[in-house]
Amino acid sequence: MQPAKPPISVLRIDKRLFPNELSLKTKRIKTEPLHFPNLPLSTIPLPSSVSYLPNGRIPTPPQPPKYSPFDLNPPTPTVILETPSEALSAQLQQYCLSQPISVVRGIANVLQIDLGLFSTKTLVETQPDHQIEVRTQRQQASDENIDFSSSAPLKNIWRCESNRSYTTIAKYAQYQVYSYHDMIKEECDEPLVSSTMNGSLKKSSSHVSLGLHARTIKFGTNLDLSDEKKWAVQLAELTKLPPFLRVVSPGNLLSHVGYTILGMNSVQLYMKVPGSRTPGHQENNNFCSVNINIGPGDCEWFGVAMEYWGVIHTLCEKHGVNYLTGSWWPILDDLYDAGVPVYRFIQKPGDLVFVNTGCVHWVQAIGWCNNIAWNVGPLTYNQFYAAVERYEWNKLNACKSIVPVIHLTWNIARNIRVNDRQLFDVVKFILTQSLKYVHSTLNYLTQRFADTLSLRKQLRTPDEPAHYCITCDCEVFNILFVAEMDRKHVVRCLDCALQDDKHFEHVVVLYQFPLTDLQTVYDQFQLQSSACK
Repeated sequence: MQPAKPPISVLRIDKRLFPNELSLKTKRIKTEPLHFPNLPLSTIPLPSSVSYLPNGRIPTPPQPPKYSPFDLNPPTPTVILETPSEALSAQLQQYCLSQPISVVRGIANVLQIDLGLFSTKTLVETQPDHQIEVRTQRQQASDENIDFSSSAPLKNIWRCESNRSYTTIAKYAQYQVYSYHDMIKEECDEPLVSSTMNGSLKKSSSHVSLGLHARTIKFGTNLDLSDEKKWAVQLAELTKLPPFLRVVSPGNLLSHVGYTILGMNSVQLYMKVPGSRTPGHQENNNFCSVNINIGPGDCEWFGVAMEYWGVIHTLCEKHGVNYLTGSWWPILDDLYDAGVPVYRFIQKPGDLVFVNTGCVHWVQAIGWCNNIAWNVGPLTYNQFYAAVERYEWNKLNACKSIVPVIHLTWNIARNIRVNDRQLFDVVKFILTQSLKYVHSTLNYLTQRFADTLSLRKQLRTPDEPAHYCITCDCEVFNILFVAEMDRKHVVRCLDCALQDDKHFEHVVVLYQFPLTDLQTVYDQFQLQSSACK
């Protein structure tokens, strides 16, 4: 599931690096000089931004496949596991990575994963005061998205409406239980035949649109389980999963980011009542995701293969909603009319859903249930290239990339021995582009501000997040332009820093990696033979 956009992070910085002009009464410390090899003496222009896609390709939404799909409701790829060896086999990973989306049934049973550790009862007993985000929504049938703001007749729209608030696990658990008893009582009073089974609400086929009488519900989302002390037992239980599905694994690209990205390389939990909706989206930077239904109720999923995201992007624009940042629930008839095949299936308790690279998906709870989810990054060319492509697309659309691709790429070069030629070439290309930009930026600074500006070294600290420009939300790698804003120290990119203070009178420029260190990493990153795997 796609996590909410995090708040602006403030740079953790050594205040001693700031001159007195920033009203910080500190002494300047002695810093190491930075050496620039072979810098030309002529004046150079402002470094232009670089593309990290090979051949300078500009990303665009893909055109749909030229052929017409044979079936607009294709069967969902499904694996039923019966033994632990099947769950841990290479064939399972190969299958999941070959399908847009797949359901793995029986994995919790065969690997003896205790899903009860993620039940509402256990959560209340473990951390009753832990914060959870709440989304207030309208309960509707899964193939409806009624515009309640318009006068009759009611119609389906793409835009989703929900209001955000916060509560605690204990308080949401009370609501979850109350809603169960309240809804069952209300359904029993209706003339329609209804019943409950395994925590799911079952209604007769004569059920019609909820219309103006749609119930207001609350969806508990983005419950953070990243604290290894608070959730040690729960996180340990998930290590029973095969390596390609684990939260942390050497072969998981997201394990090499170097810090926690909530909901991506850490676990988040969702507490649901019937009708709770996760609107349509692709995962951040097109990474894969893993989702396990804890139960006791079911969830209904919709999925569309990555090659059709351009069609959905166009439909979002047509219906006045932003594909990247908006909240939308696709109208199925619109998708079918556009020739888009949709996977539609039920996720039962214990089922694991694997969402492959770039798959568009949306989910609705049928019953009362909890889900856990996180992202994974298979060490493949397809996954990495898709992440870079979305990184560039996000920049064009002024949308922040939650995964810092440049920072991640340098860590890949430091940590991973790559033996896939295509993957190696893309990683090496990004390192080249990044190194060129760092070099040209340093060259520009020494020429333009040679007499007025000194660059100061501040090495990264353990678990320090990547930095983003406070103005344009682009990733800022290595060279940080730091200024004071609202009594806090914030980072800008070179372009935005110059727009804010063209003479850098109130800016401190920091570097986190000497150029020679980056050059060493670049030189040592070489394609490995298969025997070195």
